[in-house]
Amino acid sequence: MFRTSIISEFKNRETPFYYYDLALLNDSLNQVKGLAEKYDFEIHYAIKANSNERILAEILKAGFGADCVSGNEVKRAIECGFAPETVLFAGVGKTDKEIRYALEQNIKAFNCESIQEMEVINELAQEVSQTAEISLRINPNVDAKTHKYITTGLDENKFGINQTDLPTVIETLNGLSNIKLTGLHFHIGSQIMDMNVFKGLCLRVNEIESWFSDRGIEIEHLNLGGGLGVNYLEPDAEPIADFETYFAIFAEFLRRKTNQKVHFELGRSIVAQCGSLISRVVFIKNGLNTNFAVVDAGMTELMRPALYQSYHHINNLTSNGEPTSYDVVGPICESTDCFGKAIKLPETKRGDLIAIRSAGAYGEVMMSRYNLRDQNEAFYSE
Repeated sequence: MFRTSIISEFKNRETPFYYYDLALLNDSLNQVKGLAEKYDFEIHYAIKANSNERILAEILKAGFGADCVSGNEVKRAIECGFAPETVLFAGVGKTDKEIRYALEQNIKAFNCESIQEMEVINELAQEVSQTAEISLRINPNVDAKTHKYITTGLDENKFGINQTDLPTVIETLNGLSNIKLTGLHFHIGSQIMDMNVFKGLCLRVNEIESWFSDRGIEIEHLNLGGGLGVNYLEPDAEPIADFETYFAIFAEFLRRKTNQKVHFELGRSIVAQCGSLISRVVFIKNGLNTNFAVVDAGMTELMRPALYQSYHHINNLTSNGEPTSYDVVGPICESTDCFGKAIKLPETKRGDLIAIRSAGAYGEVMMSRYNLRDQNEAFYSE
């Protein structure tokens, strides 16, 4: 929860803004780092979750690498001090410009998602007399049992290479002299709470890796993606994700060869709970059947509820009144600009401060200027 001193500071700031609890962030980072060292795993933070430079500085101090899905994310990682040899570049639609920039930076590897992408990277690497290291992103056809909009590992998803195409992939690779296959990459989805899903992923990865070994292709590193979910319903009950169980599953069920590196791309699970969107109530509107708490934050500040009906716990930070039901809505001229319906809050009045919780991932990074909205700087506490 929020300290009284922090709430007092909120009162003097223009809303809406993002608040980051850096102490909680570092608690999460320390736990991940300790477990990664225990199991000899390597961590690459998924920059798409939150590219705030202050957040990246803390992650860099933890010694993690960077997982990027655009050329500008690669650039942000390099500019923030991530060593090129710790940067991975994923994404289904890398442009020539982005690929050239990544080649110039000598990043660790490209995660390739199609045969055509392999051919393009080979051509561009040849132009500059380089050999680009690649991993093949393969769809293991494992159901992540999460929202359909954030499931990525099934055969019908746009991401990755289907297993039926692997013979053609290998045949193509044999004719490409400026790329080198060193890894296999898997990512099945996001906000996964069922740990058995990760066990299923391990078993499927074992099968796929054996397919390569049977053909004399040795894989130097396995990238298992991320996907570990967080507790959006009760953020104070579980402020740090269950990294212990998560990593233990891979340590037990992944069949790892001697000297084979294992990588993870964690994003949401590291940063989600340390961030909250702080907003101020501008009006209370009493409808026929519903009370509306109209706040000054909108879908322009936090897109997730409008995009895929995600739940975020909401606190009134400045009221101790009797519980009342509200639809918490924003000012944007869209009916989907709603943070929650029938939310029980202490009696809420104009001027009250509202915290929309678990917003450290896919919050600030997805902000827009729609309706020509102002954007306020984030606030941090140690």
